[in-house]
Amino acid sequence: MTTAMHVYGRKHQQGWNTVTAIAMAVFHILAVAAFFFIDTGAIMAAVVLYFVAGMLGIGMGYHRLLTHRSYKTHKWLEYVLTFCATLALQGGPIFWVATHRVHHQKSDRDGDPHSPREGFWWGHMGWILTGQGLHRDASVLNRYAPDLSRDPVLVWFSTYHWVSNVLVGLALLAFGGIPYVLWGIFFRTTFGLHCTWLVNSAAHTWGYRRFDTREGSTNNWWVAAISFGEGWHNNHHAHPTSARHGLAWYEYDLNWIAISTLRALGLAWGINVAKVRSAMNEDILLPDEEAVA
Repeated sequence: MTTAMHVYGRKHQQGWNTVTAIAMAVFHILAVAAFFFIDTGAIMAAVVLYFVAGMLGIGMGYHRLLTHRSYKTHKWLEYVLTFCATLALQGGPIFWVATHRVHHQKSDRDGDPHSPREGFWWGHMGWILTGQGLHRDASVLNRYAPDLSRDPVLVWFSTYHWVSNVLVGLALLAFGGIPYVLWGIFFRTTFGLHCTWLVNSAAHTWGYRRFDTREGSTNNWWVAAISFGEGWHNNHHAHPTSARHGLAWYEYDLNWIAISTLRALGLAWGINVAKVRSAMNEDILLPDEEAVA
């Protein structure tokens, strides 16, 4: 049976993935083109969609809910967050979750999909442009996301994850024309991709380490600022199932604030929270009922 070590990692990849490389080139070119169509409404639309896709979608949906199950919510809300995540153009939920779970299993070792120890460019963006390791059949990905593979709705999202951007793009075109599409789709998506990739690259390279984890994860404030709290990456690797990544008062974690808001509204429960209890790095993982926000 194919293993993660054979599928992922730089030395296991051969040649360019032509479709992905062309798509990324087009998105980057049109993201730059947006600056020739300055429009306040279009820029505001991009900001709103950036929060929807990056915070509600990737941070709260794909990452903290689907990958690590750090909190529970209603199925309908899980599907809404998944839809939001597909707007980030980072693949469907099964692909994203499987890849991230392999990253935790093999982090900064042979078989890690995007370790910067194999080159900063590789850890940042090269891993999606090279080889076929990220495009295996469902049987390989399902090994790492069997819980998602049993849900027909998440399977549908995994197959048709590109549909959301087409629909939103058509809506933006009808509402505001080309400037809205350039800012709301191409610039917003490209910027969001780099924000997520910086968690893989910069937050395994620069920053401080609260926990002595086996890989090189770091807490990086500026990555956290542009990724809604995902940059407190060393905290996350030490406690993957914690819904809260910013564990100190100065570690601003917008995703955690949003999850706490869902809890206050009765839309989230069973929340796991890691707490640092002393200067000696003593830590504990508590369920929602005992944790102090």
